[in-house]
Amino acid sequence: MSEAHPTLHRVLWGVQILLALAFLGGGSLKLTTPEPGLIEAGMAWVERFPVGSRYPIGLCEVLGAIGLILPAALGILPRLTPVAAGLLAVMMAVAMVDHVVAGELVAMLPSVVLGSLSAFVAWGRWAAVPVPARD
Repeated sequence: MSEAHPTLHRVLWGVQILLALAFLGGGSLKLTTPEPGLIEAGMAWVERFPVGSRYPIGLCEVLGAIGLILPAALGILPRLTPVAAGLLAVMMAVAMVDHVVAGELVAMLPSVVLGSLSAFVAWGRWAAVPVPARD
């Protein structure tokens, strides 16, 4: 644990776990649910995107969820954790733009929350409380 910022270290772990669960759930849903089911679940963007584009999006979310936890937890290439968080933040920024263009301002709220928390983890694990690599 970081000697300089133990509270921030704990908060970051908590946020990382919550984000990983959210992205793992959302990504898994995109990978396993037929497009009509996604639309019914409130993912209207599926209709605006090319058929099948949900698969790479879902895969990126699942891989991002793994990247939020495993590198830092194992101490193997722990710098991948803030990189994963940063890329998830970028994905959520793109989602926000899509929602704005489509006039779905209320539907944009999850993207804002997940993107902001992802950016917080990216900053925290890169600059404030990086996880040391295992020797």
